[in-house]
Amino acid sequence: MNRISRRDLIRQTAAGSAALSLAGLKAGTLSASPSTPEEKDYSALKNIRLIDYHPTPMLTVRETDIKRAKFPVIDAHNHLRRDVVNDTDTDISHWVKIMDDCNVQMVIDLDGYPGGQLERSLERLKKTYPDRFLVYTRVDWTNVNDSDFGEQMARKMEQDMDKGAQALKIRKELGLEIQLEEGSFLKVDDPRLDAMWDKCGELGMPVTIHVADPLAFFTPLDEKNERLEEVIDHPDWMWNQPELYGIDEIMEQRNRMIAKHPNTNFIGAHIGGMSENLALAAEWLDKYPNLYYDTSARIHEMGRQPFTARDFLIKYADRIVFGTDGCEDGHINANMFHLNWRWYETNDEYFDVAKAHHYQGRWMVYGVSLPDDVLKKIYYKNALELYPGIDKSAFPA
Repeated sequence: MNRISRRDLIRQTAAGSAALSLAGLKAGTLSASPSTPEEKDYSALKNIRLIDYHPTPMLTVRETDIKRAKFPVIDAHNHLRRDVVNDTDTDISHWVKIMDDCNVQMVIDLDGYPGGQLERSLERLKKTYPDRFLVYTRVDWTNVNDSDFGEQMARKMEQDMDKGAQALKIRKELGLEIQLEEGSFLKVDDPRLDAMWDKCGELGMPVTIHVADPLAFFTPLDEKNERLEEVIDHPDWMWNQPELYGIDEIMEQRNRMIAKHPNTNFIGAHIGGMSENLALAAEWLDKYPNLYYDTSARIHEMGRQPFTARDFLIKYADRIVFGTDGCEDGHINANMFHLNWRWYETNDEYFDVAKAHHYQGRWMVYGVSLPDDVLKKIYYKNALELYPGIDKSAFPA
C-alpha cells in the first residue's frame, strides 16, 4: 500500500491546481471561481494491517549515544555457542575488541551443554582469554527417570567444575518440557533434584534459573496479546496449554525449591520472570535471601515503567546483576551494549531498544539514570561476589 504524507498531499494538490490554472490561461477559459481538486479516498487506511503500520514519532527528544559504560561491566547472561564459540572462522580477539571498546570486562556464556559443547566453550573462551569469559554447565536430562538422577547430576557438577565451569544454568525445559515416564511434567521442586541443588551450594556454584517466560506467553494468542507481533511466528513460545503448569504454579514450585536450599544462590533470569510485576518480584527478594536477579532481555519491559523500575533497581541494588541475553545482530554486539548504557545511565525519553535483544512489543522505553553506586553494583560488584574464581584485581574497588 502506498503511503502519502500530509506534506505530499499538499504538494500534489498545489501542483494540480497550478496545472489547471495554467491550462485555463492558455485556453482563455479560466473561470472566476477556483477549480476543486479531485478528492482522494483514504478509507482504505481504516483497514491497514497492524504489521504494515509504522508511525513516525513527531517527538523531538534528546538522544544520548554512549559508546562505553561508565564503569567496567560483567555481562552475566549471554549465549555464545552459535556465533562466537562454534564460529571457528572468527578469532576470539575480534569479540574481545568489541568488549574493550564498550568497557565490558567479562562476558558469561550460559551455553555449556552436554555432548561436547562445554568443552568447546572452555577451549575457545577460557583457554585463550581466561579473565574475559566465564562458562556455565548444563544438566544432562537423559537419565531423569533414574532413582539416583540427582546424585548423578551432583557428580556431574563436581566434574564440570574441575573442567573449568563456574556456574549452572537451568532453562524452562524444567517445569514446561521434560516429561517423566509416567507422563507428568517434571516439577521444579521435584525431590530427585535436591542432591544437585545442594552440591551447587557446597561448590559455591550459583544457579541461574529460567523456568518461565513473559506473562503474555501464558495467555491466549489472540488480538489482546500485547506480544502478538513477537510471537506470531513462534507459536512454540506460547505456554497457555491445558496440559502444562500455569505461570503461578511454576513460580510457586521454583520458590519452594529456593526456600528448601538456603545455602545455594539462585539467580532468577530476566528479573526472576516477573518484570511485568516488579512489586511481586520485590516480594520474592524480600522473602528469599539466596535469590538474585539478572536483568537480561528486560530493559524493554522495565523501560516502559521507568519510575517503578528505577526505584526497584535502587532498592535491590545488592541483589541484581547485569545481563543482555545477546541480540539478533550478534551476541557480542556494540550497538546492543550502547543501547543498554543509554537505558541504565541516562534519562533519555521514548526510544527503541529492540536492537538490544529483539522486538518484544509495540512500545518505547525511558532511561532510568541510575546513581553511580548502583551502577557499580549491578554492572560488576554483585557478580564478583556471586561467581567463584573471578580475578577481582581487574575491577575498581
